[in-house]
Amino acid sequence: MKVGYVRVSTEEQNEARQEVIMDQLGVERVFIDKISGKKTNRPALQEMISFVRKDDIVIVESYSRLARSTTDLLKIVDELGEKGIGFISHKENIDTTTPQGRLMLTIFAGIYEFERECMLQRQKEGIAIAKAQGKYKGRKPIKVDQTAFMIVYSEWKNGKIKAVEAMKKLNLSKPTFYRKVKEYENLSNGIQLEVI
Repeated sequence: MKVGYVRVSTEEQNEARQEVIMDQLGVERVFIDKISGKKTNRPALQEMISFVRKDDIVIVESYSRLARSTTDLLKIVDELGEKGIGFISHKENIDTTTPQGRLMLTIFAGIYEFERECMLQRQKEGIAIAKAQGKYKGRKPIKVDQTAFMIVYSEWKNGKIKAVEAMKKLNLSKPTFYRKVKEYENLSNGIQLEVI
């Protein structure tokens, strides 16, 4: 059975182009994730890996849809291979049911990872130069009304509301909420850190 995996990074991106390719390649079942490739917990990917059986073939439009690092890519393909499942990446013309395909997969994955690391290195260098020139300020700190935060914090600490509700009331993401909590608690303990 031909099984397709489609991934777009955000809810706003459209997966139609990848689905058309799956249809052209005769894929019988498609699993779709709308999530960053950096995330290790991709529900549709896990569902697909549980679904496929020996002699099935997993097809992707490009291997970058399946993974964003060499380690991740090779791990997934190895996991499929151990179950007797082939892997085809349409764009790169890779087919792991052949020795040439397995070799090409390793080469392409290595090149992709190398290019990504080079890009990140250039980005870091650019930020360092901008900082040295006083042009880079970083992201603006998220402002939270101190009174509102104290009220919601008190409700949460006293068990009247759950953390998720507190985050919703303050319109904060989970990491930002807990960072603000830590800053507030440090401030309350006499450590002078800015809460808002």
